[in-house]
Amino acid sequence: MAQSNEGWGSRVGLILAMAGNAVGLGNFLRFPVQAIQNGGGAFIIPYFVSFLLMGIPLLWVEWAMGRFGGVRGNHSTPFIMDSMSKKRLWKYVGVFGIFTNLGILAYYTYIESWTLTYTLKSLAQSFTGMSRGQVSTMFDSYAGVHGTMTDALVAINIPGWAIVAFLVTLILNIYILSKGLSGGVEKVAKIAMPLLILFGVFLAIRAVTLGSTGMAGCSTCNSGIGLDFLWKPKLDSLANPKVWLAAAGQIFFTLSVGMGTIHCYAAYVKKNDDIALNAMSAGWMNEFVEIVLGASIVIPIAVGYMGLDWVKDNAGFMMAFKTMPFLFNQWGAVLATLSGVAWFGLLFFAGITSSLAMGTPFIGFVEDEFGWSRIRSSVILGVIIFVLALPTILFFEMGVFNEYDYWTGTVSLVVFASAEIILFSWVFGMDKGWKEITRGSDIRVPNFYKFIIKWVTPVFILTIFITSLVKPLHGEMSDWQLAFHQLFTHGSWPWANDSIIAQAFHLNQKWIWFKVGHPTVMFYKDMSRLLLTLTFAGLAVLVHIAAKKKRKTAKITKL
Repeated sequence: MAQSNEGWGSRVGLILAMAGNAVGLGNFLRFPVQAIQNGGGAFIIPYFVSFLLMGIPLLWVEWAMGRFGGVRGNHSTPFIMDSMSKKRLWKYVGVFGIFTNLGILAYYTYIESWTLTYTLKSLAQSFTGMSRGQVSTMFDSYAGVHGTMTDALVAINIPGWAIVAFLVTLILNIYILSKGLSGGVEKVAKIAMPLLILFGVFLAIRAVTLGSTGMAGCSTCNSGIGLDFLWKPKLDSLANPKVWLAAAGQIFFTLSVGMGTIHCYAAYVKKNDDIALNAMSAGWMNEFVEIVLGASIVIPIAVGYMGLDWVKDNAGFMMAFKTMPFLFNQWGAVLATLSGVAWFGLLFFAGITSSLAMGTPFIGFVEDEFGWSRIRSSVILGVIIFVLALPTILFFEMGVFNEYDYWTGTVSLVVFASAEIILFSWVFGMDKGWKEITRGSDIRVPNFYKFIIKWVTPVFILTIFITSLVKPLHGEMSDWQLAFHQLFTHGSWPWANDSIIAQAFHLNQKWIWFKVGHPTVMFYKDMSRLLLTLTFAGLAVLVHIAAKKKRKTAKITKL
């Protein structure tokens, strides 16, 4: 097997790259929306508890696993996990650490291209004088969204300029990845992360100082009300499973744990280099960006002009593109231009530092196991992402985009995190694991975290997985009580639409692939699942081939 000569140029570059991996679009788009949809301050306590009991332990575990595997010449999760156990099964579990990144990259790079386009549109003052409706219509036109889709009328999107922007963004990612860790990823992180924080601070200051805008007929049009709603803790959330699931899910998403990217980056760290402080530095930088900056931009500004009730009813991912340009227009041409460039610019930097991280596990795998060059690995990655991304673009309104996000950006993260915490704590062994975490550490890792990693974190993650698997309709505490009552009295369970089992088997829908001679939305969703399944299977076959090559090489070496 080829031995990688990749490495990090500096500790600062490593930390910034790791922080860039974690700091992504979810910090600015997903976190505020999750907080609003789950009661604002009611979301905060479960969020912080999830960070302390699950987020921090997983950061240490993934850094430790990555360094352990990297020292042994493995730079991707299949063989990092394989090196920690004699059981052959684990390398196939490690396929999730490559598969998840490919699936997410397929739609994430497309979103990233939106931010690049909208940065240029802001610079060109394309939104000047537009109403909120006109801004929204502009995005629909750009993304090729018809808005008239039915089961009998299939809306296939062919958004010319959006596809061109996607190709430009994908090529840019592949070019940077082809330059290697220190020559490409690290250099971008050193530029992108400081600019991202600078843009974020500028927008956060403007939002926090916005105050009351005096909008006619709006008593809650005050950015301070938005901040108060987000940050005033509410203890009643502690008994709400729905909020806990949302908070824990956000921790997975925001820290990029359960993906394999941290393993891959850490695999290029030397045997006795610190990982404990590095993990904390990257993790807390991400939390600063998410909590201080992410929560201080979209929601306060939107509440300032649209009111709290409007934001509660309309908070969503698309606010970034369909609402924010209109809100910036309220500040005059110059400040609107600066704010638009800062907003979409920081989103682009957040996106590209994360997408670069997601491309690294595949490259590390094929470099190690098949001896491919960095350039060849990067180009093949680009081709795979292009093929996987096309369905999310062309069948955007058919739900393909959301299917990718659900199965690779949500379910796979929890499945893989459950597996890795069990492997590290119980198969590899907590005593050896703790030595791996603390070796060369520049900080004293609190001893009670040894207990947390072995007992609390696995229970925490498995609880999230099981409750997500069988979540009842609506998911509130009362809904769980009613669900168990219905199970014991009627022998049935009221499945939530977003529970894993209900999603997998379409339990709350009629299973119809064709209607009036046309493919239905369900058909496109199921075909996207098939494509993802084939991708996972293909990666598993490659891992199997690589394992056979390793065994053959080992036999020859012994002879």
